Amino acid sequence: MAHQITSASNPLIKTLKSLHMKKGRAESGLFLAEGARLAMEAADLDVWPEILLFSAAALSREPVRTLIDEAEKRRVRVIETSETLLAQISKRDNPQTVIGAYKQQLATLEGIEGETVVALEGVRDPGNLGAILRTADSTGAGGVVLIGESCDPFSVEAVRASMGSLFAMKLARASFDELVRYKKARGAQMMGLSLKGGALDPGLPAPGKAIVLMGNEQSGLPDDMEAACDLLVRLPMRGRADSLNLAIATSVMLYDLWRRRGYDGARA
Repeated sequence: MAHQITSASNPLIKTLKSLHMKKGRAESGLFLAEGARLAMEAADLDVWPEILLFSAAALSREPVRTLIDEAEKRRVRVIETSETLLAQISKRDNPQTVIGAYKQQLATLEGIEGETVVALEGVRDPGNLGAILRTADSTGAGGVVLIGESCDPFSVEAVRASMGSLFAMKLARASFDELVRYKKARGAQMMGLSLKGGALDPGLPAPGKAIVLMGNEQSGLPDDMEAACDLLVRLPMRGRADSLNLAIATSVMLYDLWRRRGYDGARA
């Protein structure tokens, strides 16, 4: 049976509001995911929130009622609240009618498998990180590895940009030395995007296992990381622009590798 909370001073509401800040997420171990669609996608992956909030308007949709019923069976803390409080929690004027608070979970580096793995060095923009998670998911990558200091993948901005792919992708943190050992153990080829590289031969087949290494938005890859790569790649440019947004550049790399594998596994 869902509980009702209508007061903004309720301690639980205060905790949920704090999840917009890194400190609040660190103290609680939780993060916010907004919208019934994300909650249902997570449930399909058997990922359930610790807390599920909804407004009365959400109950007009049968899939949401089914989601709430199943969440209650799984002992999720289910709470009906007002759209005003949902707006305060999400910090949006027109909030989603369903918001979940989920446990933060990271994979081990050794637990990431698959033909292609994405490694991001010092990514700063949560929107870029979320978009990269979405593209990695779309192309069937095995996972995403965060190297060094990076933005928080569980921030509201990153979760929004991932469009639910945060629940589907394995995500790990590692040092660069750990990544190099992982590469050698898997027999993978590490491909770094760099202005020092060259365009890939269009007919060159994809390596059996690849690690796509991307530098941060401002400075690219450090020299020592470039030196550790098996191959440096430079994306060709035709117009006046001399660079691409990090998320777009990563997407180009991932889709090009997948193309070289004949779009293996693509849905019809």
